[in-house]
Amino acid sequence: MSSTQVRSESGIEPPRAQRADLKLEVIVIPVSDVDRAKRFYGNLGWRLDADFAKDDGFRVIQFTPPGSPCSIIFGNGVTSAAPGSAQGLHLIVSDIAAARAELADRGVKVSETFHDVGGVFHHADGEGRLGGPEPQRRSYASFASFSDPDGNGWLLQEVTVRLPGRVDADDTTFTSPTELASALRRAEAAHGEHEKRTGQRDADWPSWYAEYIAREQAGKPLPS
Repeated sequence: MSSTQVRSESGIEPPRAQRADLKLEVIVIPVSDVDRAKRFYGNLGWRLDADFAKDDGFRVIQFTPPGSPCSIIFGNGVTSAAPGSAQGLHLIVSDIAAARAELADRGVKVSETFHDVGGVFHHADGEGRLGGPEPQRRSYASFASFSDPDGNGWLLQEVTVRLPGRVDADDTTFTSPTELASALRRAEAAHGEHEKRTGQRDADWPSWYAEYIAREQAGKPLPS
């Protein structure tokens, strides 16, 4: 076989297999007191999916935050990580003020809303934080934080418009009625400006709303 033949054959790419979906299912939270952690996360209003125990002392508990496709698990014999070592766990919300108020109403010690000096991405160590939501209320830019009894750290992050590529072009979903209502309010405000520019009532406003919301979620240019 000649070197020319080798190069030619090695350059042939095999057919690519269909991409497999990889859906994040659970995150392990290390805790020292399983029953205390169960009370804490139950008090948040998270759904209790499982509490399995074996005679050898192994126990696993699973909770799912409202609207989340991903769950958390903790228990005895679940992880060797130090209790409280899970940090920077993000909970995405469409309204940072409402989410923070709900946590406070449930007795959770939650920080005031804050944002970063440098823009949308926060410093994990707290350096450069400024009080209050991001002045322009840009998506990804406003935060609040809280911890569970072991010190595992959670961040609320306000996301109203996804960055390009974060949402499939034809995949528009909402995790709660509150999130959908927020999207409809933004579409209503934008549509009002649209009608002012055109100088006439838009009879097909449902289609305009639908296009606006789908484009907003996918991070595409918004209709004018």
